[in-house]
Order: sequence, then structure tokens, then C-alpha cells
Amino acid sequence: MEQIEVQTEFAKDALHGLSAKPKYLSSKYFYDDRGSQIFQDIMRMPEYYLTDCELEIFQTQKRSIFEEFVKSSDGFELVELGAGDGLKTKILLTHFLNQQVDFRYAPIDISRVAIENLVNDLNKQIPDLKVKGRIGDYFELMKEIEINGYSRKIILFLGSNIGNYSPEESISFLDNLKAVMQNQDMVFIGFDLKKESHIILNAYNDPHGHTAAFNLNLLQRINTELDANFDLNNFSHKELYNSDSGTAKSYLMSKIAQEVNIQSLDKTIHFEDGEKVFMERSQKYDLEMINKLAEKSGFEIVRNFFDQRQYFVNSLWKIK
Repeated sequence: MEQIEVQTEFAKDALHGLSAKPKYLSSKYFYDDRGSQIFQDIMRMPEYYLTDCELEIFQTQKRSIFEEFVKSSDGFELVELGAGDGLKTKILLTHFLNQQVDFRYAPIDISRVAIENLVNDLNKQIPDLKVKGRIGDYFELMKEIEINGYSRKIILFLGSNIGNYSPEESISFLDNLKAVMQNQDMVFIGFDLKKESHIILNAYNDPHGHTAAFNLNLLQRINTELDANFDLNNFSHKELYNSDSGTAKSYLMSKIAQEVNIQSLDKTIHFEDGEKVFMERSQKYDLEMINKLAEKSGFEIVRNFFDQRQYFVNSLWKIK
């Protein structure tokens, strides 16, 4: 029954987006098992500076991060939204465990493979760690976050995932997050900072083709789950960046005039030659934007942790 509901929601959103003018697809459906695997490839690209920046922050400032996390509590539940393979988080988990603090790690991801692999890896690499993985859309699982054996939660939202949302969606997301938090809880959010355009475009329009494959995989998912006949060779990936607003946008562009049939929806979608389908945004921030976002969503900044190049910041927030 659960699988049917997920497919129905996916079908509804795909139909709505592909029928809109201009066309779009929701980025929340990128992360099926295949999409999650491709994203791990993206994170390991030298051009994708975000991973290295956050790794540097965790490696060089883990002691300070730990001190902020444990200031007002003997123990806590460490909840990570969109955990993936936990590459960066393992640095913090190992350090926290070495400090003999009482905590449990609760990673959440929509990909069953990602969570199962992460939990298995952690059981081997950090056998003393208390870990409980959850599989699904974290918007739905947020309600379960507050059901735990600890009086305090620290919620990780890393890798600039917040940048995938529009300003309005970011406020809505943070409102939902705050609704499942208590006054003593905290949230640790990664923000990609504004920088030279070529650095950003190289990260999202990579020469390896991983980002293109990541976007095209969503068309393949529609083919597989909704019985469509997208020819992936008839679409190309395009990345645009507005340095004034700090917004990078990913599109799939139709190379030809074509029609695609989505059989399970009994719908034929027409594409013009050169027509773009909006796939994803990646917002870049400056400190003023981060401060305003925290204020508008009812949080206050406790401390910011920057990498050496000032490309990235992990910002620790508490409820006002």
C-alpha cells in the first residue's frame, strides 16, 4: 500500500509539472536509489567544492562543533536529514563517540539502499555507535523525530540542501522543522556562499557528465515507474547562474520538437525544439541572506563555522 501511495504522488507531481508553462519537475524525486548513487559521484568530483569545504570544516573544527552541541545537555539525538553515505558526518560521529558523550545517530534518507549501506558501514567502522536509520521522505518522517529517548535533538541539514528551495519554500521548510523542535533543540545547516560564477558553473556543469546524468535519471524514473517513452538522448543538461541573486538553476533542454507518451497517465507531452524543463535550483547565500532567513523563520544564529576559503558555512541555530 505504501508503494502505491508514493507512485500516485509521483505521478501527480510529474503530470502537474510537465503540463505547466514553463515545464518543471520536482527535485525531491531525484533521489531514488540510482539518483542517490549518481549524487555520490557528484560529491566526489574535484569541481564539486562543497564536499571538500564541509569536510574541511568538520576535520578542523570538530572540537568546537562538539563543544557547542553539548553545552546544555548530557546527551542528544543527532538527526540527519538526507544522510546519503554519511561521508562527512562520520568525522563528527567518531569525534563525539571518542568524547564519551551519550548520543544516538538517526540518519534519514529517501533511498533504502543509501540507509542500509550507511547503517552497515557504521556498524563495521564505528561499532560502538548507537544508530537508527529511517527510510522515506523526511518531510513525512519529521513527525517521528520527536519520538525518541533523548530530551534534546540536534538536526543536521548539510551539504547546502537548503539551497534547493526557493526563499518561500525555505521558510516553509524551516517552519515545519521548528514545529517538531523543542526550545532546547538546535539545527546545524550548511550554506553555500556566493563566489565567482565560473567556480559555481564548473561544479554544476561538470566535464564528467555526472550532473547531466543526475538530471536525466529523473526522466528514466518516469519511464520506469510511469511507463513513459522519454528518449534521454533527445535532452541535454543546461546550467545557468545569476550572480546578483546567487541562484543557480538546472534545466533539461529538448534537442528537437518531440512528443512523449506517459502511458500510466494517458497523457502525451509535446516539447518544442529548445524548450527547457526546470529541474533544480541551488541558492548561494551571503551572510545577510542567512541572517534574514534565520530571523524570518524564528531562529537565531548561535555560531557560524567557515572553511578557509570562505566558500561555505555551517550555521548552528536555536529557536528564538
